[in-house]
Amino acid sequence: MKTMNISLLQFDIKWGETKKNCDHAESLMRKHKETKLFVLPEMFSTGFCTNPRGYAEENEGYSFRWMQKMAKVFNSAVTGSVLTYEGDRFFNRLYFVYPNGEAKCYDKRHLFTFGGEDKYFTPGNDRVVVEYEGVRILLQVCYDLRFPIFSRNRNDYDLVIYVANWPESRINAWKILLKARAIENQCYVVGVNRVGDDPSCHYIGGTEFINSYGEALMQARDNEEDIVDGIIDINKLQTFRKHFPVLNDADLFELKNK
Repeated sequence: MKTMNISLLQFDIKWGETKKNCDHAESLMRKHKETKLFVLPEMFSTGFCTNPRGYAEENEGYSFRWMQKMAKVFNSAVTGSVLTYEGDRFFNRLYFVYPNGEAKCYDKRHLFTFGGEDKYFTPGNDRVVVEYEGVRILLQVCYDLRFPIFSRNRNDYDLVIYVANWPESRINAWKILLKARAIENQCYVVGVNRVGDDPSCHYIGGTEFINSYGEALMQARDNEEDIVDGIIDINKLQTFRKHFPVLNDADLFELKNK
């Protein structure tokens, strides 16, 4: 049986305090050492800074190296997005770090124009699927959740991860869309959000682990730091897809860069 344990970390991110946020995340991770994949929120080490100057790190900077260290210490993969710059360009970059320290990354494609993210950041163009422990994983960030064509399953992934700073004012949309992505793509969905406050918004969490039927198998407690543990069962997923082959009837399409 192909299964994988996964842990979703919902916590309060201290504004712009990179080391403090990394240290705090590590303290939470140490309580769940048996997992094979830790998932952290969007911009977990700084908070969601739409004006990145003074907060961004160079590519593979402090937060990335901390992720590498944690991956090796716990012999598990670690994923989360980091405020990153290369040259004069800024990215909301989601790193997926393997236990051996190697990594792949996805740059957030859909920038949150309502919050001004597009004024400073460069969008990514690549749709990124990584494979780990026999599970194919699509990497997505926050606002990507509202654009189902980009995340449409082409029979090429089993799990989609959304890391976010999604405010309380729009939390109902977050919960509905996570379930919709699971149902329409016949996949597991992980949504990891934060709690607490930043200079613009209040966050209550809403971190969930959802199966391919759109059922929330595990949910974090609202307004509290919490860790959600789940099990990805590939055999069960494949059995469902074989019995009810929705993906085989999907429309063919081609994405073009903006």
